Amino acid sequence: MLTIVTPEEMAAVDAGATEPLEVLIERAGIAVAWAARRFLGGTYGRRVVVIAGKGNNGADGRVAARRLQGWGARVQIVDAADPGTVAAADLVIDAAYGTGLSRSYQPPTVQAPVLAVDIASGVNGLTGEVIGGALEAVETVTFQALKPGLLFPPGSGCAGDIFVADLGLDVSGSRAHLIDKSDVSSWLPGRPLDSHKWKTACWVIAGSPAMAGAGQLAAAAAARSGAGYVRLSSPGTMGPNAAEVVRHELGSSGWSGCLDDIGRFASLVIGPGLGRHADMRSDVRAALASTSLPAVVDADALVAIGQDLDIVAGRGGATVLTPHDGEFEALTGARPGLDRIQSARALAARARSVVLLKGSATVVAEPGGEVLVSASGDQRLASAGTGDVLAGVIGALMATGSPPFEAAVCGAWLHGKTATSTSRHAMVASDLLTTLPEVIDATHMG
Repeated sequence: MLTIVTPEEMAAVDAGATEPLEVLIERAGIAVAWAARRFLGGTYGRRVVVIAGKGNNGADGRVAARRLQGWGARVQIVDAADPGTVAAADLVIDAAYGTGLSRSYQPPTVQAPVLAVDIASGVNGLTGEVIGGALEAVETVTFQALKPGLLFPPGSGCAGDIFVADLGLDVSGSRAHLIDKSDVSSWLPGRPLDSHKWKTACWVIAGSPAMAGAGQLAAAAAARSGAGYVRLSSPGTMGPNAAEVVRHELGSSGWSGCLDDIGRFASLVIGPGLGRHADMRSDVRAALASTSLPAVVDADALVAIGQDLDIVAGRGGATVLTPHDGEFEALTGARPGLDRIQSARALAARARSVVLLKGSATVVAEPGGEVLVSASGDQRLASAGTGDVLAGVIGALMATGSPPFEAAVCGAWLHGKTATSTSRHAMVASDLLTTLPEVIDATHMG
């Protein structure tokens, strides 16, 4: 996994460095020069323009310019404060401003690929917000650790391919990381030789007469993600169902008292498509209070909890909350702030639960403050039903033995990877069910 630090944390790391600033700038500039050389496929005779500001970011760019000149490139350095018209070039190095920029920036017009130094100038390093404007880079060389602004839109759209250059600084105190395939592969549980279906059983309480598909998607996703037995209960309706999922009838209200054999299950998924009428809210609250089973609380169940977070904070079992921004507002009274990592952390601490804050980069926080980020998906996941699939995947992973924090972040990564593994432009949620087992198999193999 890759470390994530905020600009403020990075400044503290820089201040605590045992080596002089000049040494660190030299290392950073050389890393940029090598990245430029790799991108250009060589340097002799190539034309490079470096947009350099007055700060450390500009100093990094000037070191890179000196090194590229030594390798035979024709290099022009222009002042970031007054760049004028940037001449045509084979590459433009954006070393105007770094992660500490707080004022509006208007970049010049360029007619060449852009290599960003640390982060695209104009992007807020903490939030990804673009302040004024920013050049869209094809590559970014960032130093020692990722910055949040590289991961969250619109800044993520300006980053291109990201390379992390090691300057020899200590960022081991960070409590936020970006996960990759190797992390997920090492965390996915296997199935013991003595396993049987009830050891990994998942009960999905989801769907309603108006939204039966939500329950079907969540249950099918749980079945395809390793749960040995999946029961689907959709209060008020039975409806059609996949052959691998067992239907169990619950009344349209008062059903929270009909979960007598819930102790046979290993996990619970509750919420997708349940509806939001008063009786349903009461049943959801009562069901969560009555069991210590590890639970994924999603969609309408999040709205049922509302701001009464004691319902989940006081549970005897682990809870994973999976809000999108609107559901986050239902739980807290406000949408997530621009610092999405801190927003997820704060809710996890208050709810004493794992919080999976959905987004183009999904943030998973645990109550103690550790954060893992998954950026494996794309914008095609912004469609109806995909969240129901995610809830089912997480429920299955918990049923098969994954701790809730790992189950949530692995589920997010697998969910995103499944979307990017299909070539369909107009993808729908059920498409994920077809590809999901193949992605899980490939991830298991490392």
